[in-house]
Amino acid sequence: MGEWNLLGRLLDKVQSHSTVVGKVWLTVLFVFRIMVLRTGAEKVWGDEQSDFVCNTQQPGCENVCYDQAFPISHVRFWVLQIIAVATPKLLYLGHVLHVIHIEKKVKERMKKQAELDDQSSLFLRRTYKVPKYTKSTGKISIRGCLLRSYVLHLIAKIILEVLFILGQYFLYGFTLQPRYVCSRSPCPHKVDCFLSRPTEKSVIIWFMLVSACVSLVLSVIELIYLFVKAVKECMARRQDYTVTPVTPPPSGRKAFKTRDVMLQNCLNLELELQGRKLGANGAAGGGSEAAKLVMPEVRI
Repeated sequence: MGEWNLLGRLLDKVQSHSTVVGKVWLTVLFVFRIMVLRTGAEKVWGDEQSDFVCNTQQPGCENVCYDQAFPISHVRFWVLQIIAVATPKLLYLGHVLHVIHIEKKVKERMKKQAELDDQSSLFLRRTYKVPKYTKSTGKISIRGCLLRSYVLHLIAKIILEVLFILGQYFLYGFTLQPRYVCSRSPCPHKVDCFLSRPTEKSVIIWFMLVSACVSLVLSVIELIYLFVKAVKECMARRQDYTVTPVTPPPSGRKAFKTRDVMLQNCLNLELELQGRKLGANGAAGGGSEAAKLVMPEVRI
């Protein structure tokens, strides 16, 4: 089944951009759901309709009874379940690739601007254009819009898992009985239909159900893990907050109302420090050059 190989390659790319719990979820999906579905379930359900026998000779009765007993094949139902649950992961992968593509362009733009000597352009380039999602190792930092996207895809997975578990229960329950009683038209009366290998099929049904529940629990744990991690990072930022030299002393400090005002203050201070450094070195004409650096006000 080439479609499973394609899905596996796509999900393998997501694994490098997931949390530790997300990697465990992918392992459960591959080993306990896709592999079992490919190796066991498809062979066990290969004779589900051919060996569905009813004690009647009425034409069409056996077909309508099978349709009533199994509105959708278990194997096809599980295939739809796996594809539906994996879709939010693939959408998150698309968002990650989009972010990587944008920040790759930003890095290329920074390299082109590296030849400029203007101090204001260097400062603004460091402030605005430093990538904040891609690390130096090439991995992704789950924060900002990526964190929101990751949380949304987890919520979607949880909802889909719950819907498919409830759907399986309302369609045909979690256990197969050897005998199925059918009274659907055109059957002349109640007829008994018999399933092939009901015990073996019930074991696989319970195995797939437990795998779905484990995946559901892992998704909930991952959601809680991200919430706790975000709270800890927020508390750490508050504890590690210190007043930097760029910030004016408390007696004369005023709150920056806009980001442009803050950047203007930082840029003016950097130019002033460069002017003082030139004056301290005693270079010829250093005072006039420092004045040129300090006097003009740069507008952002």
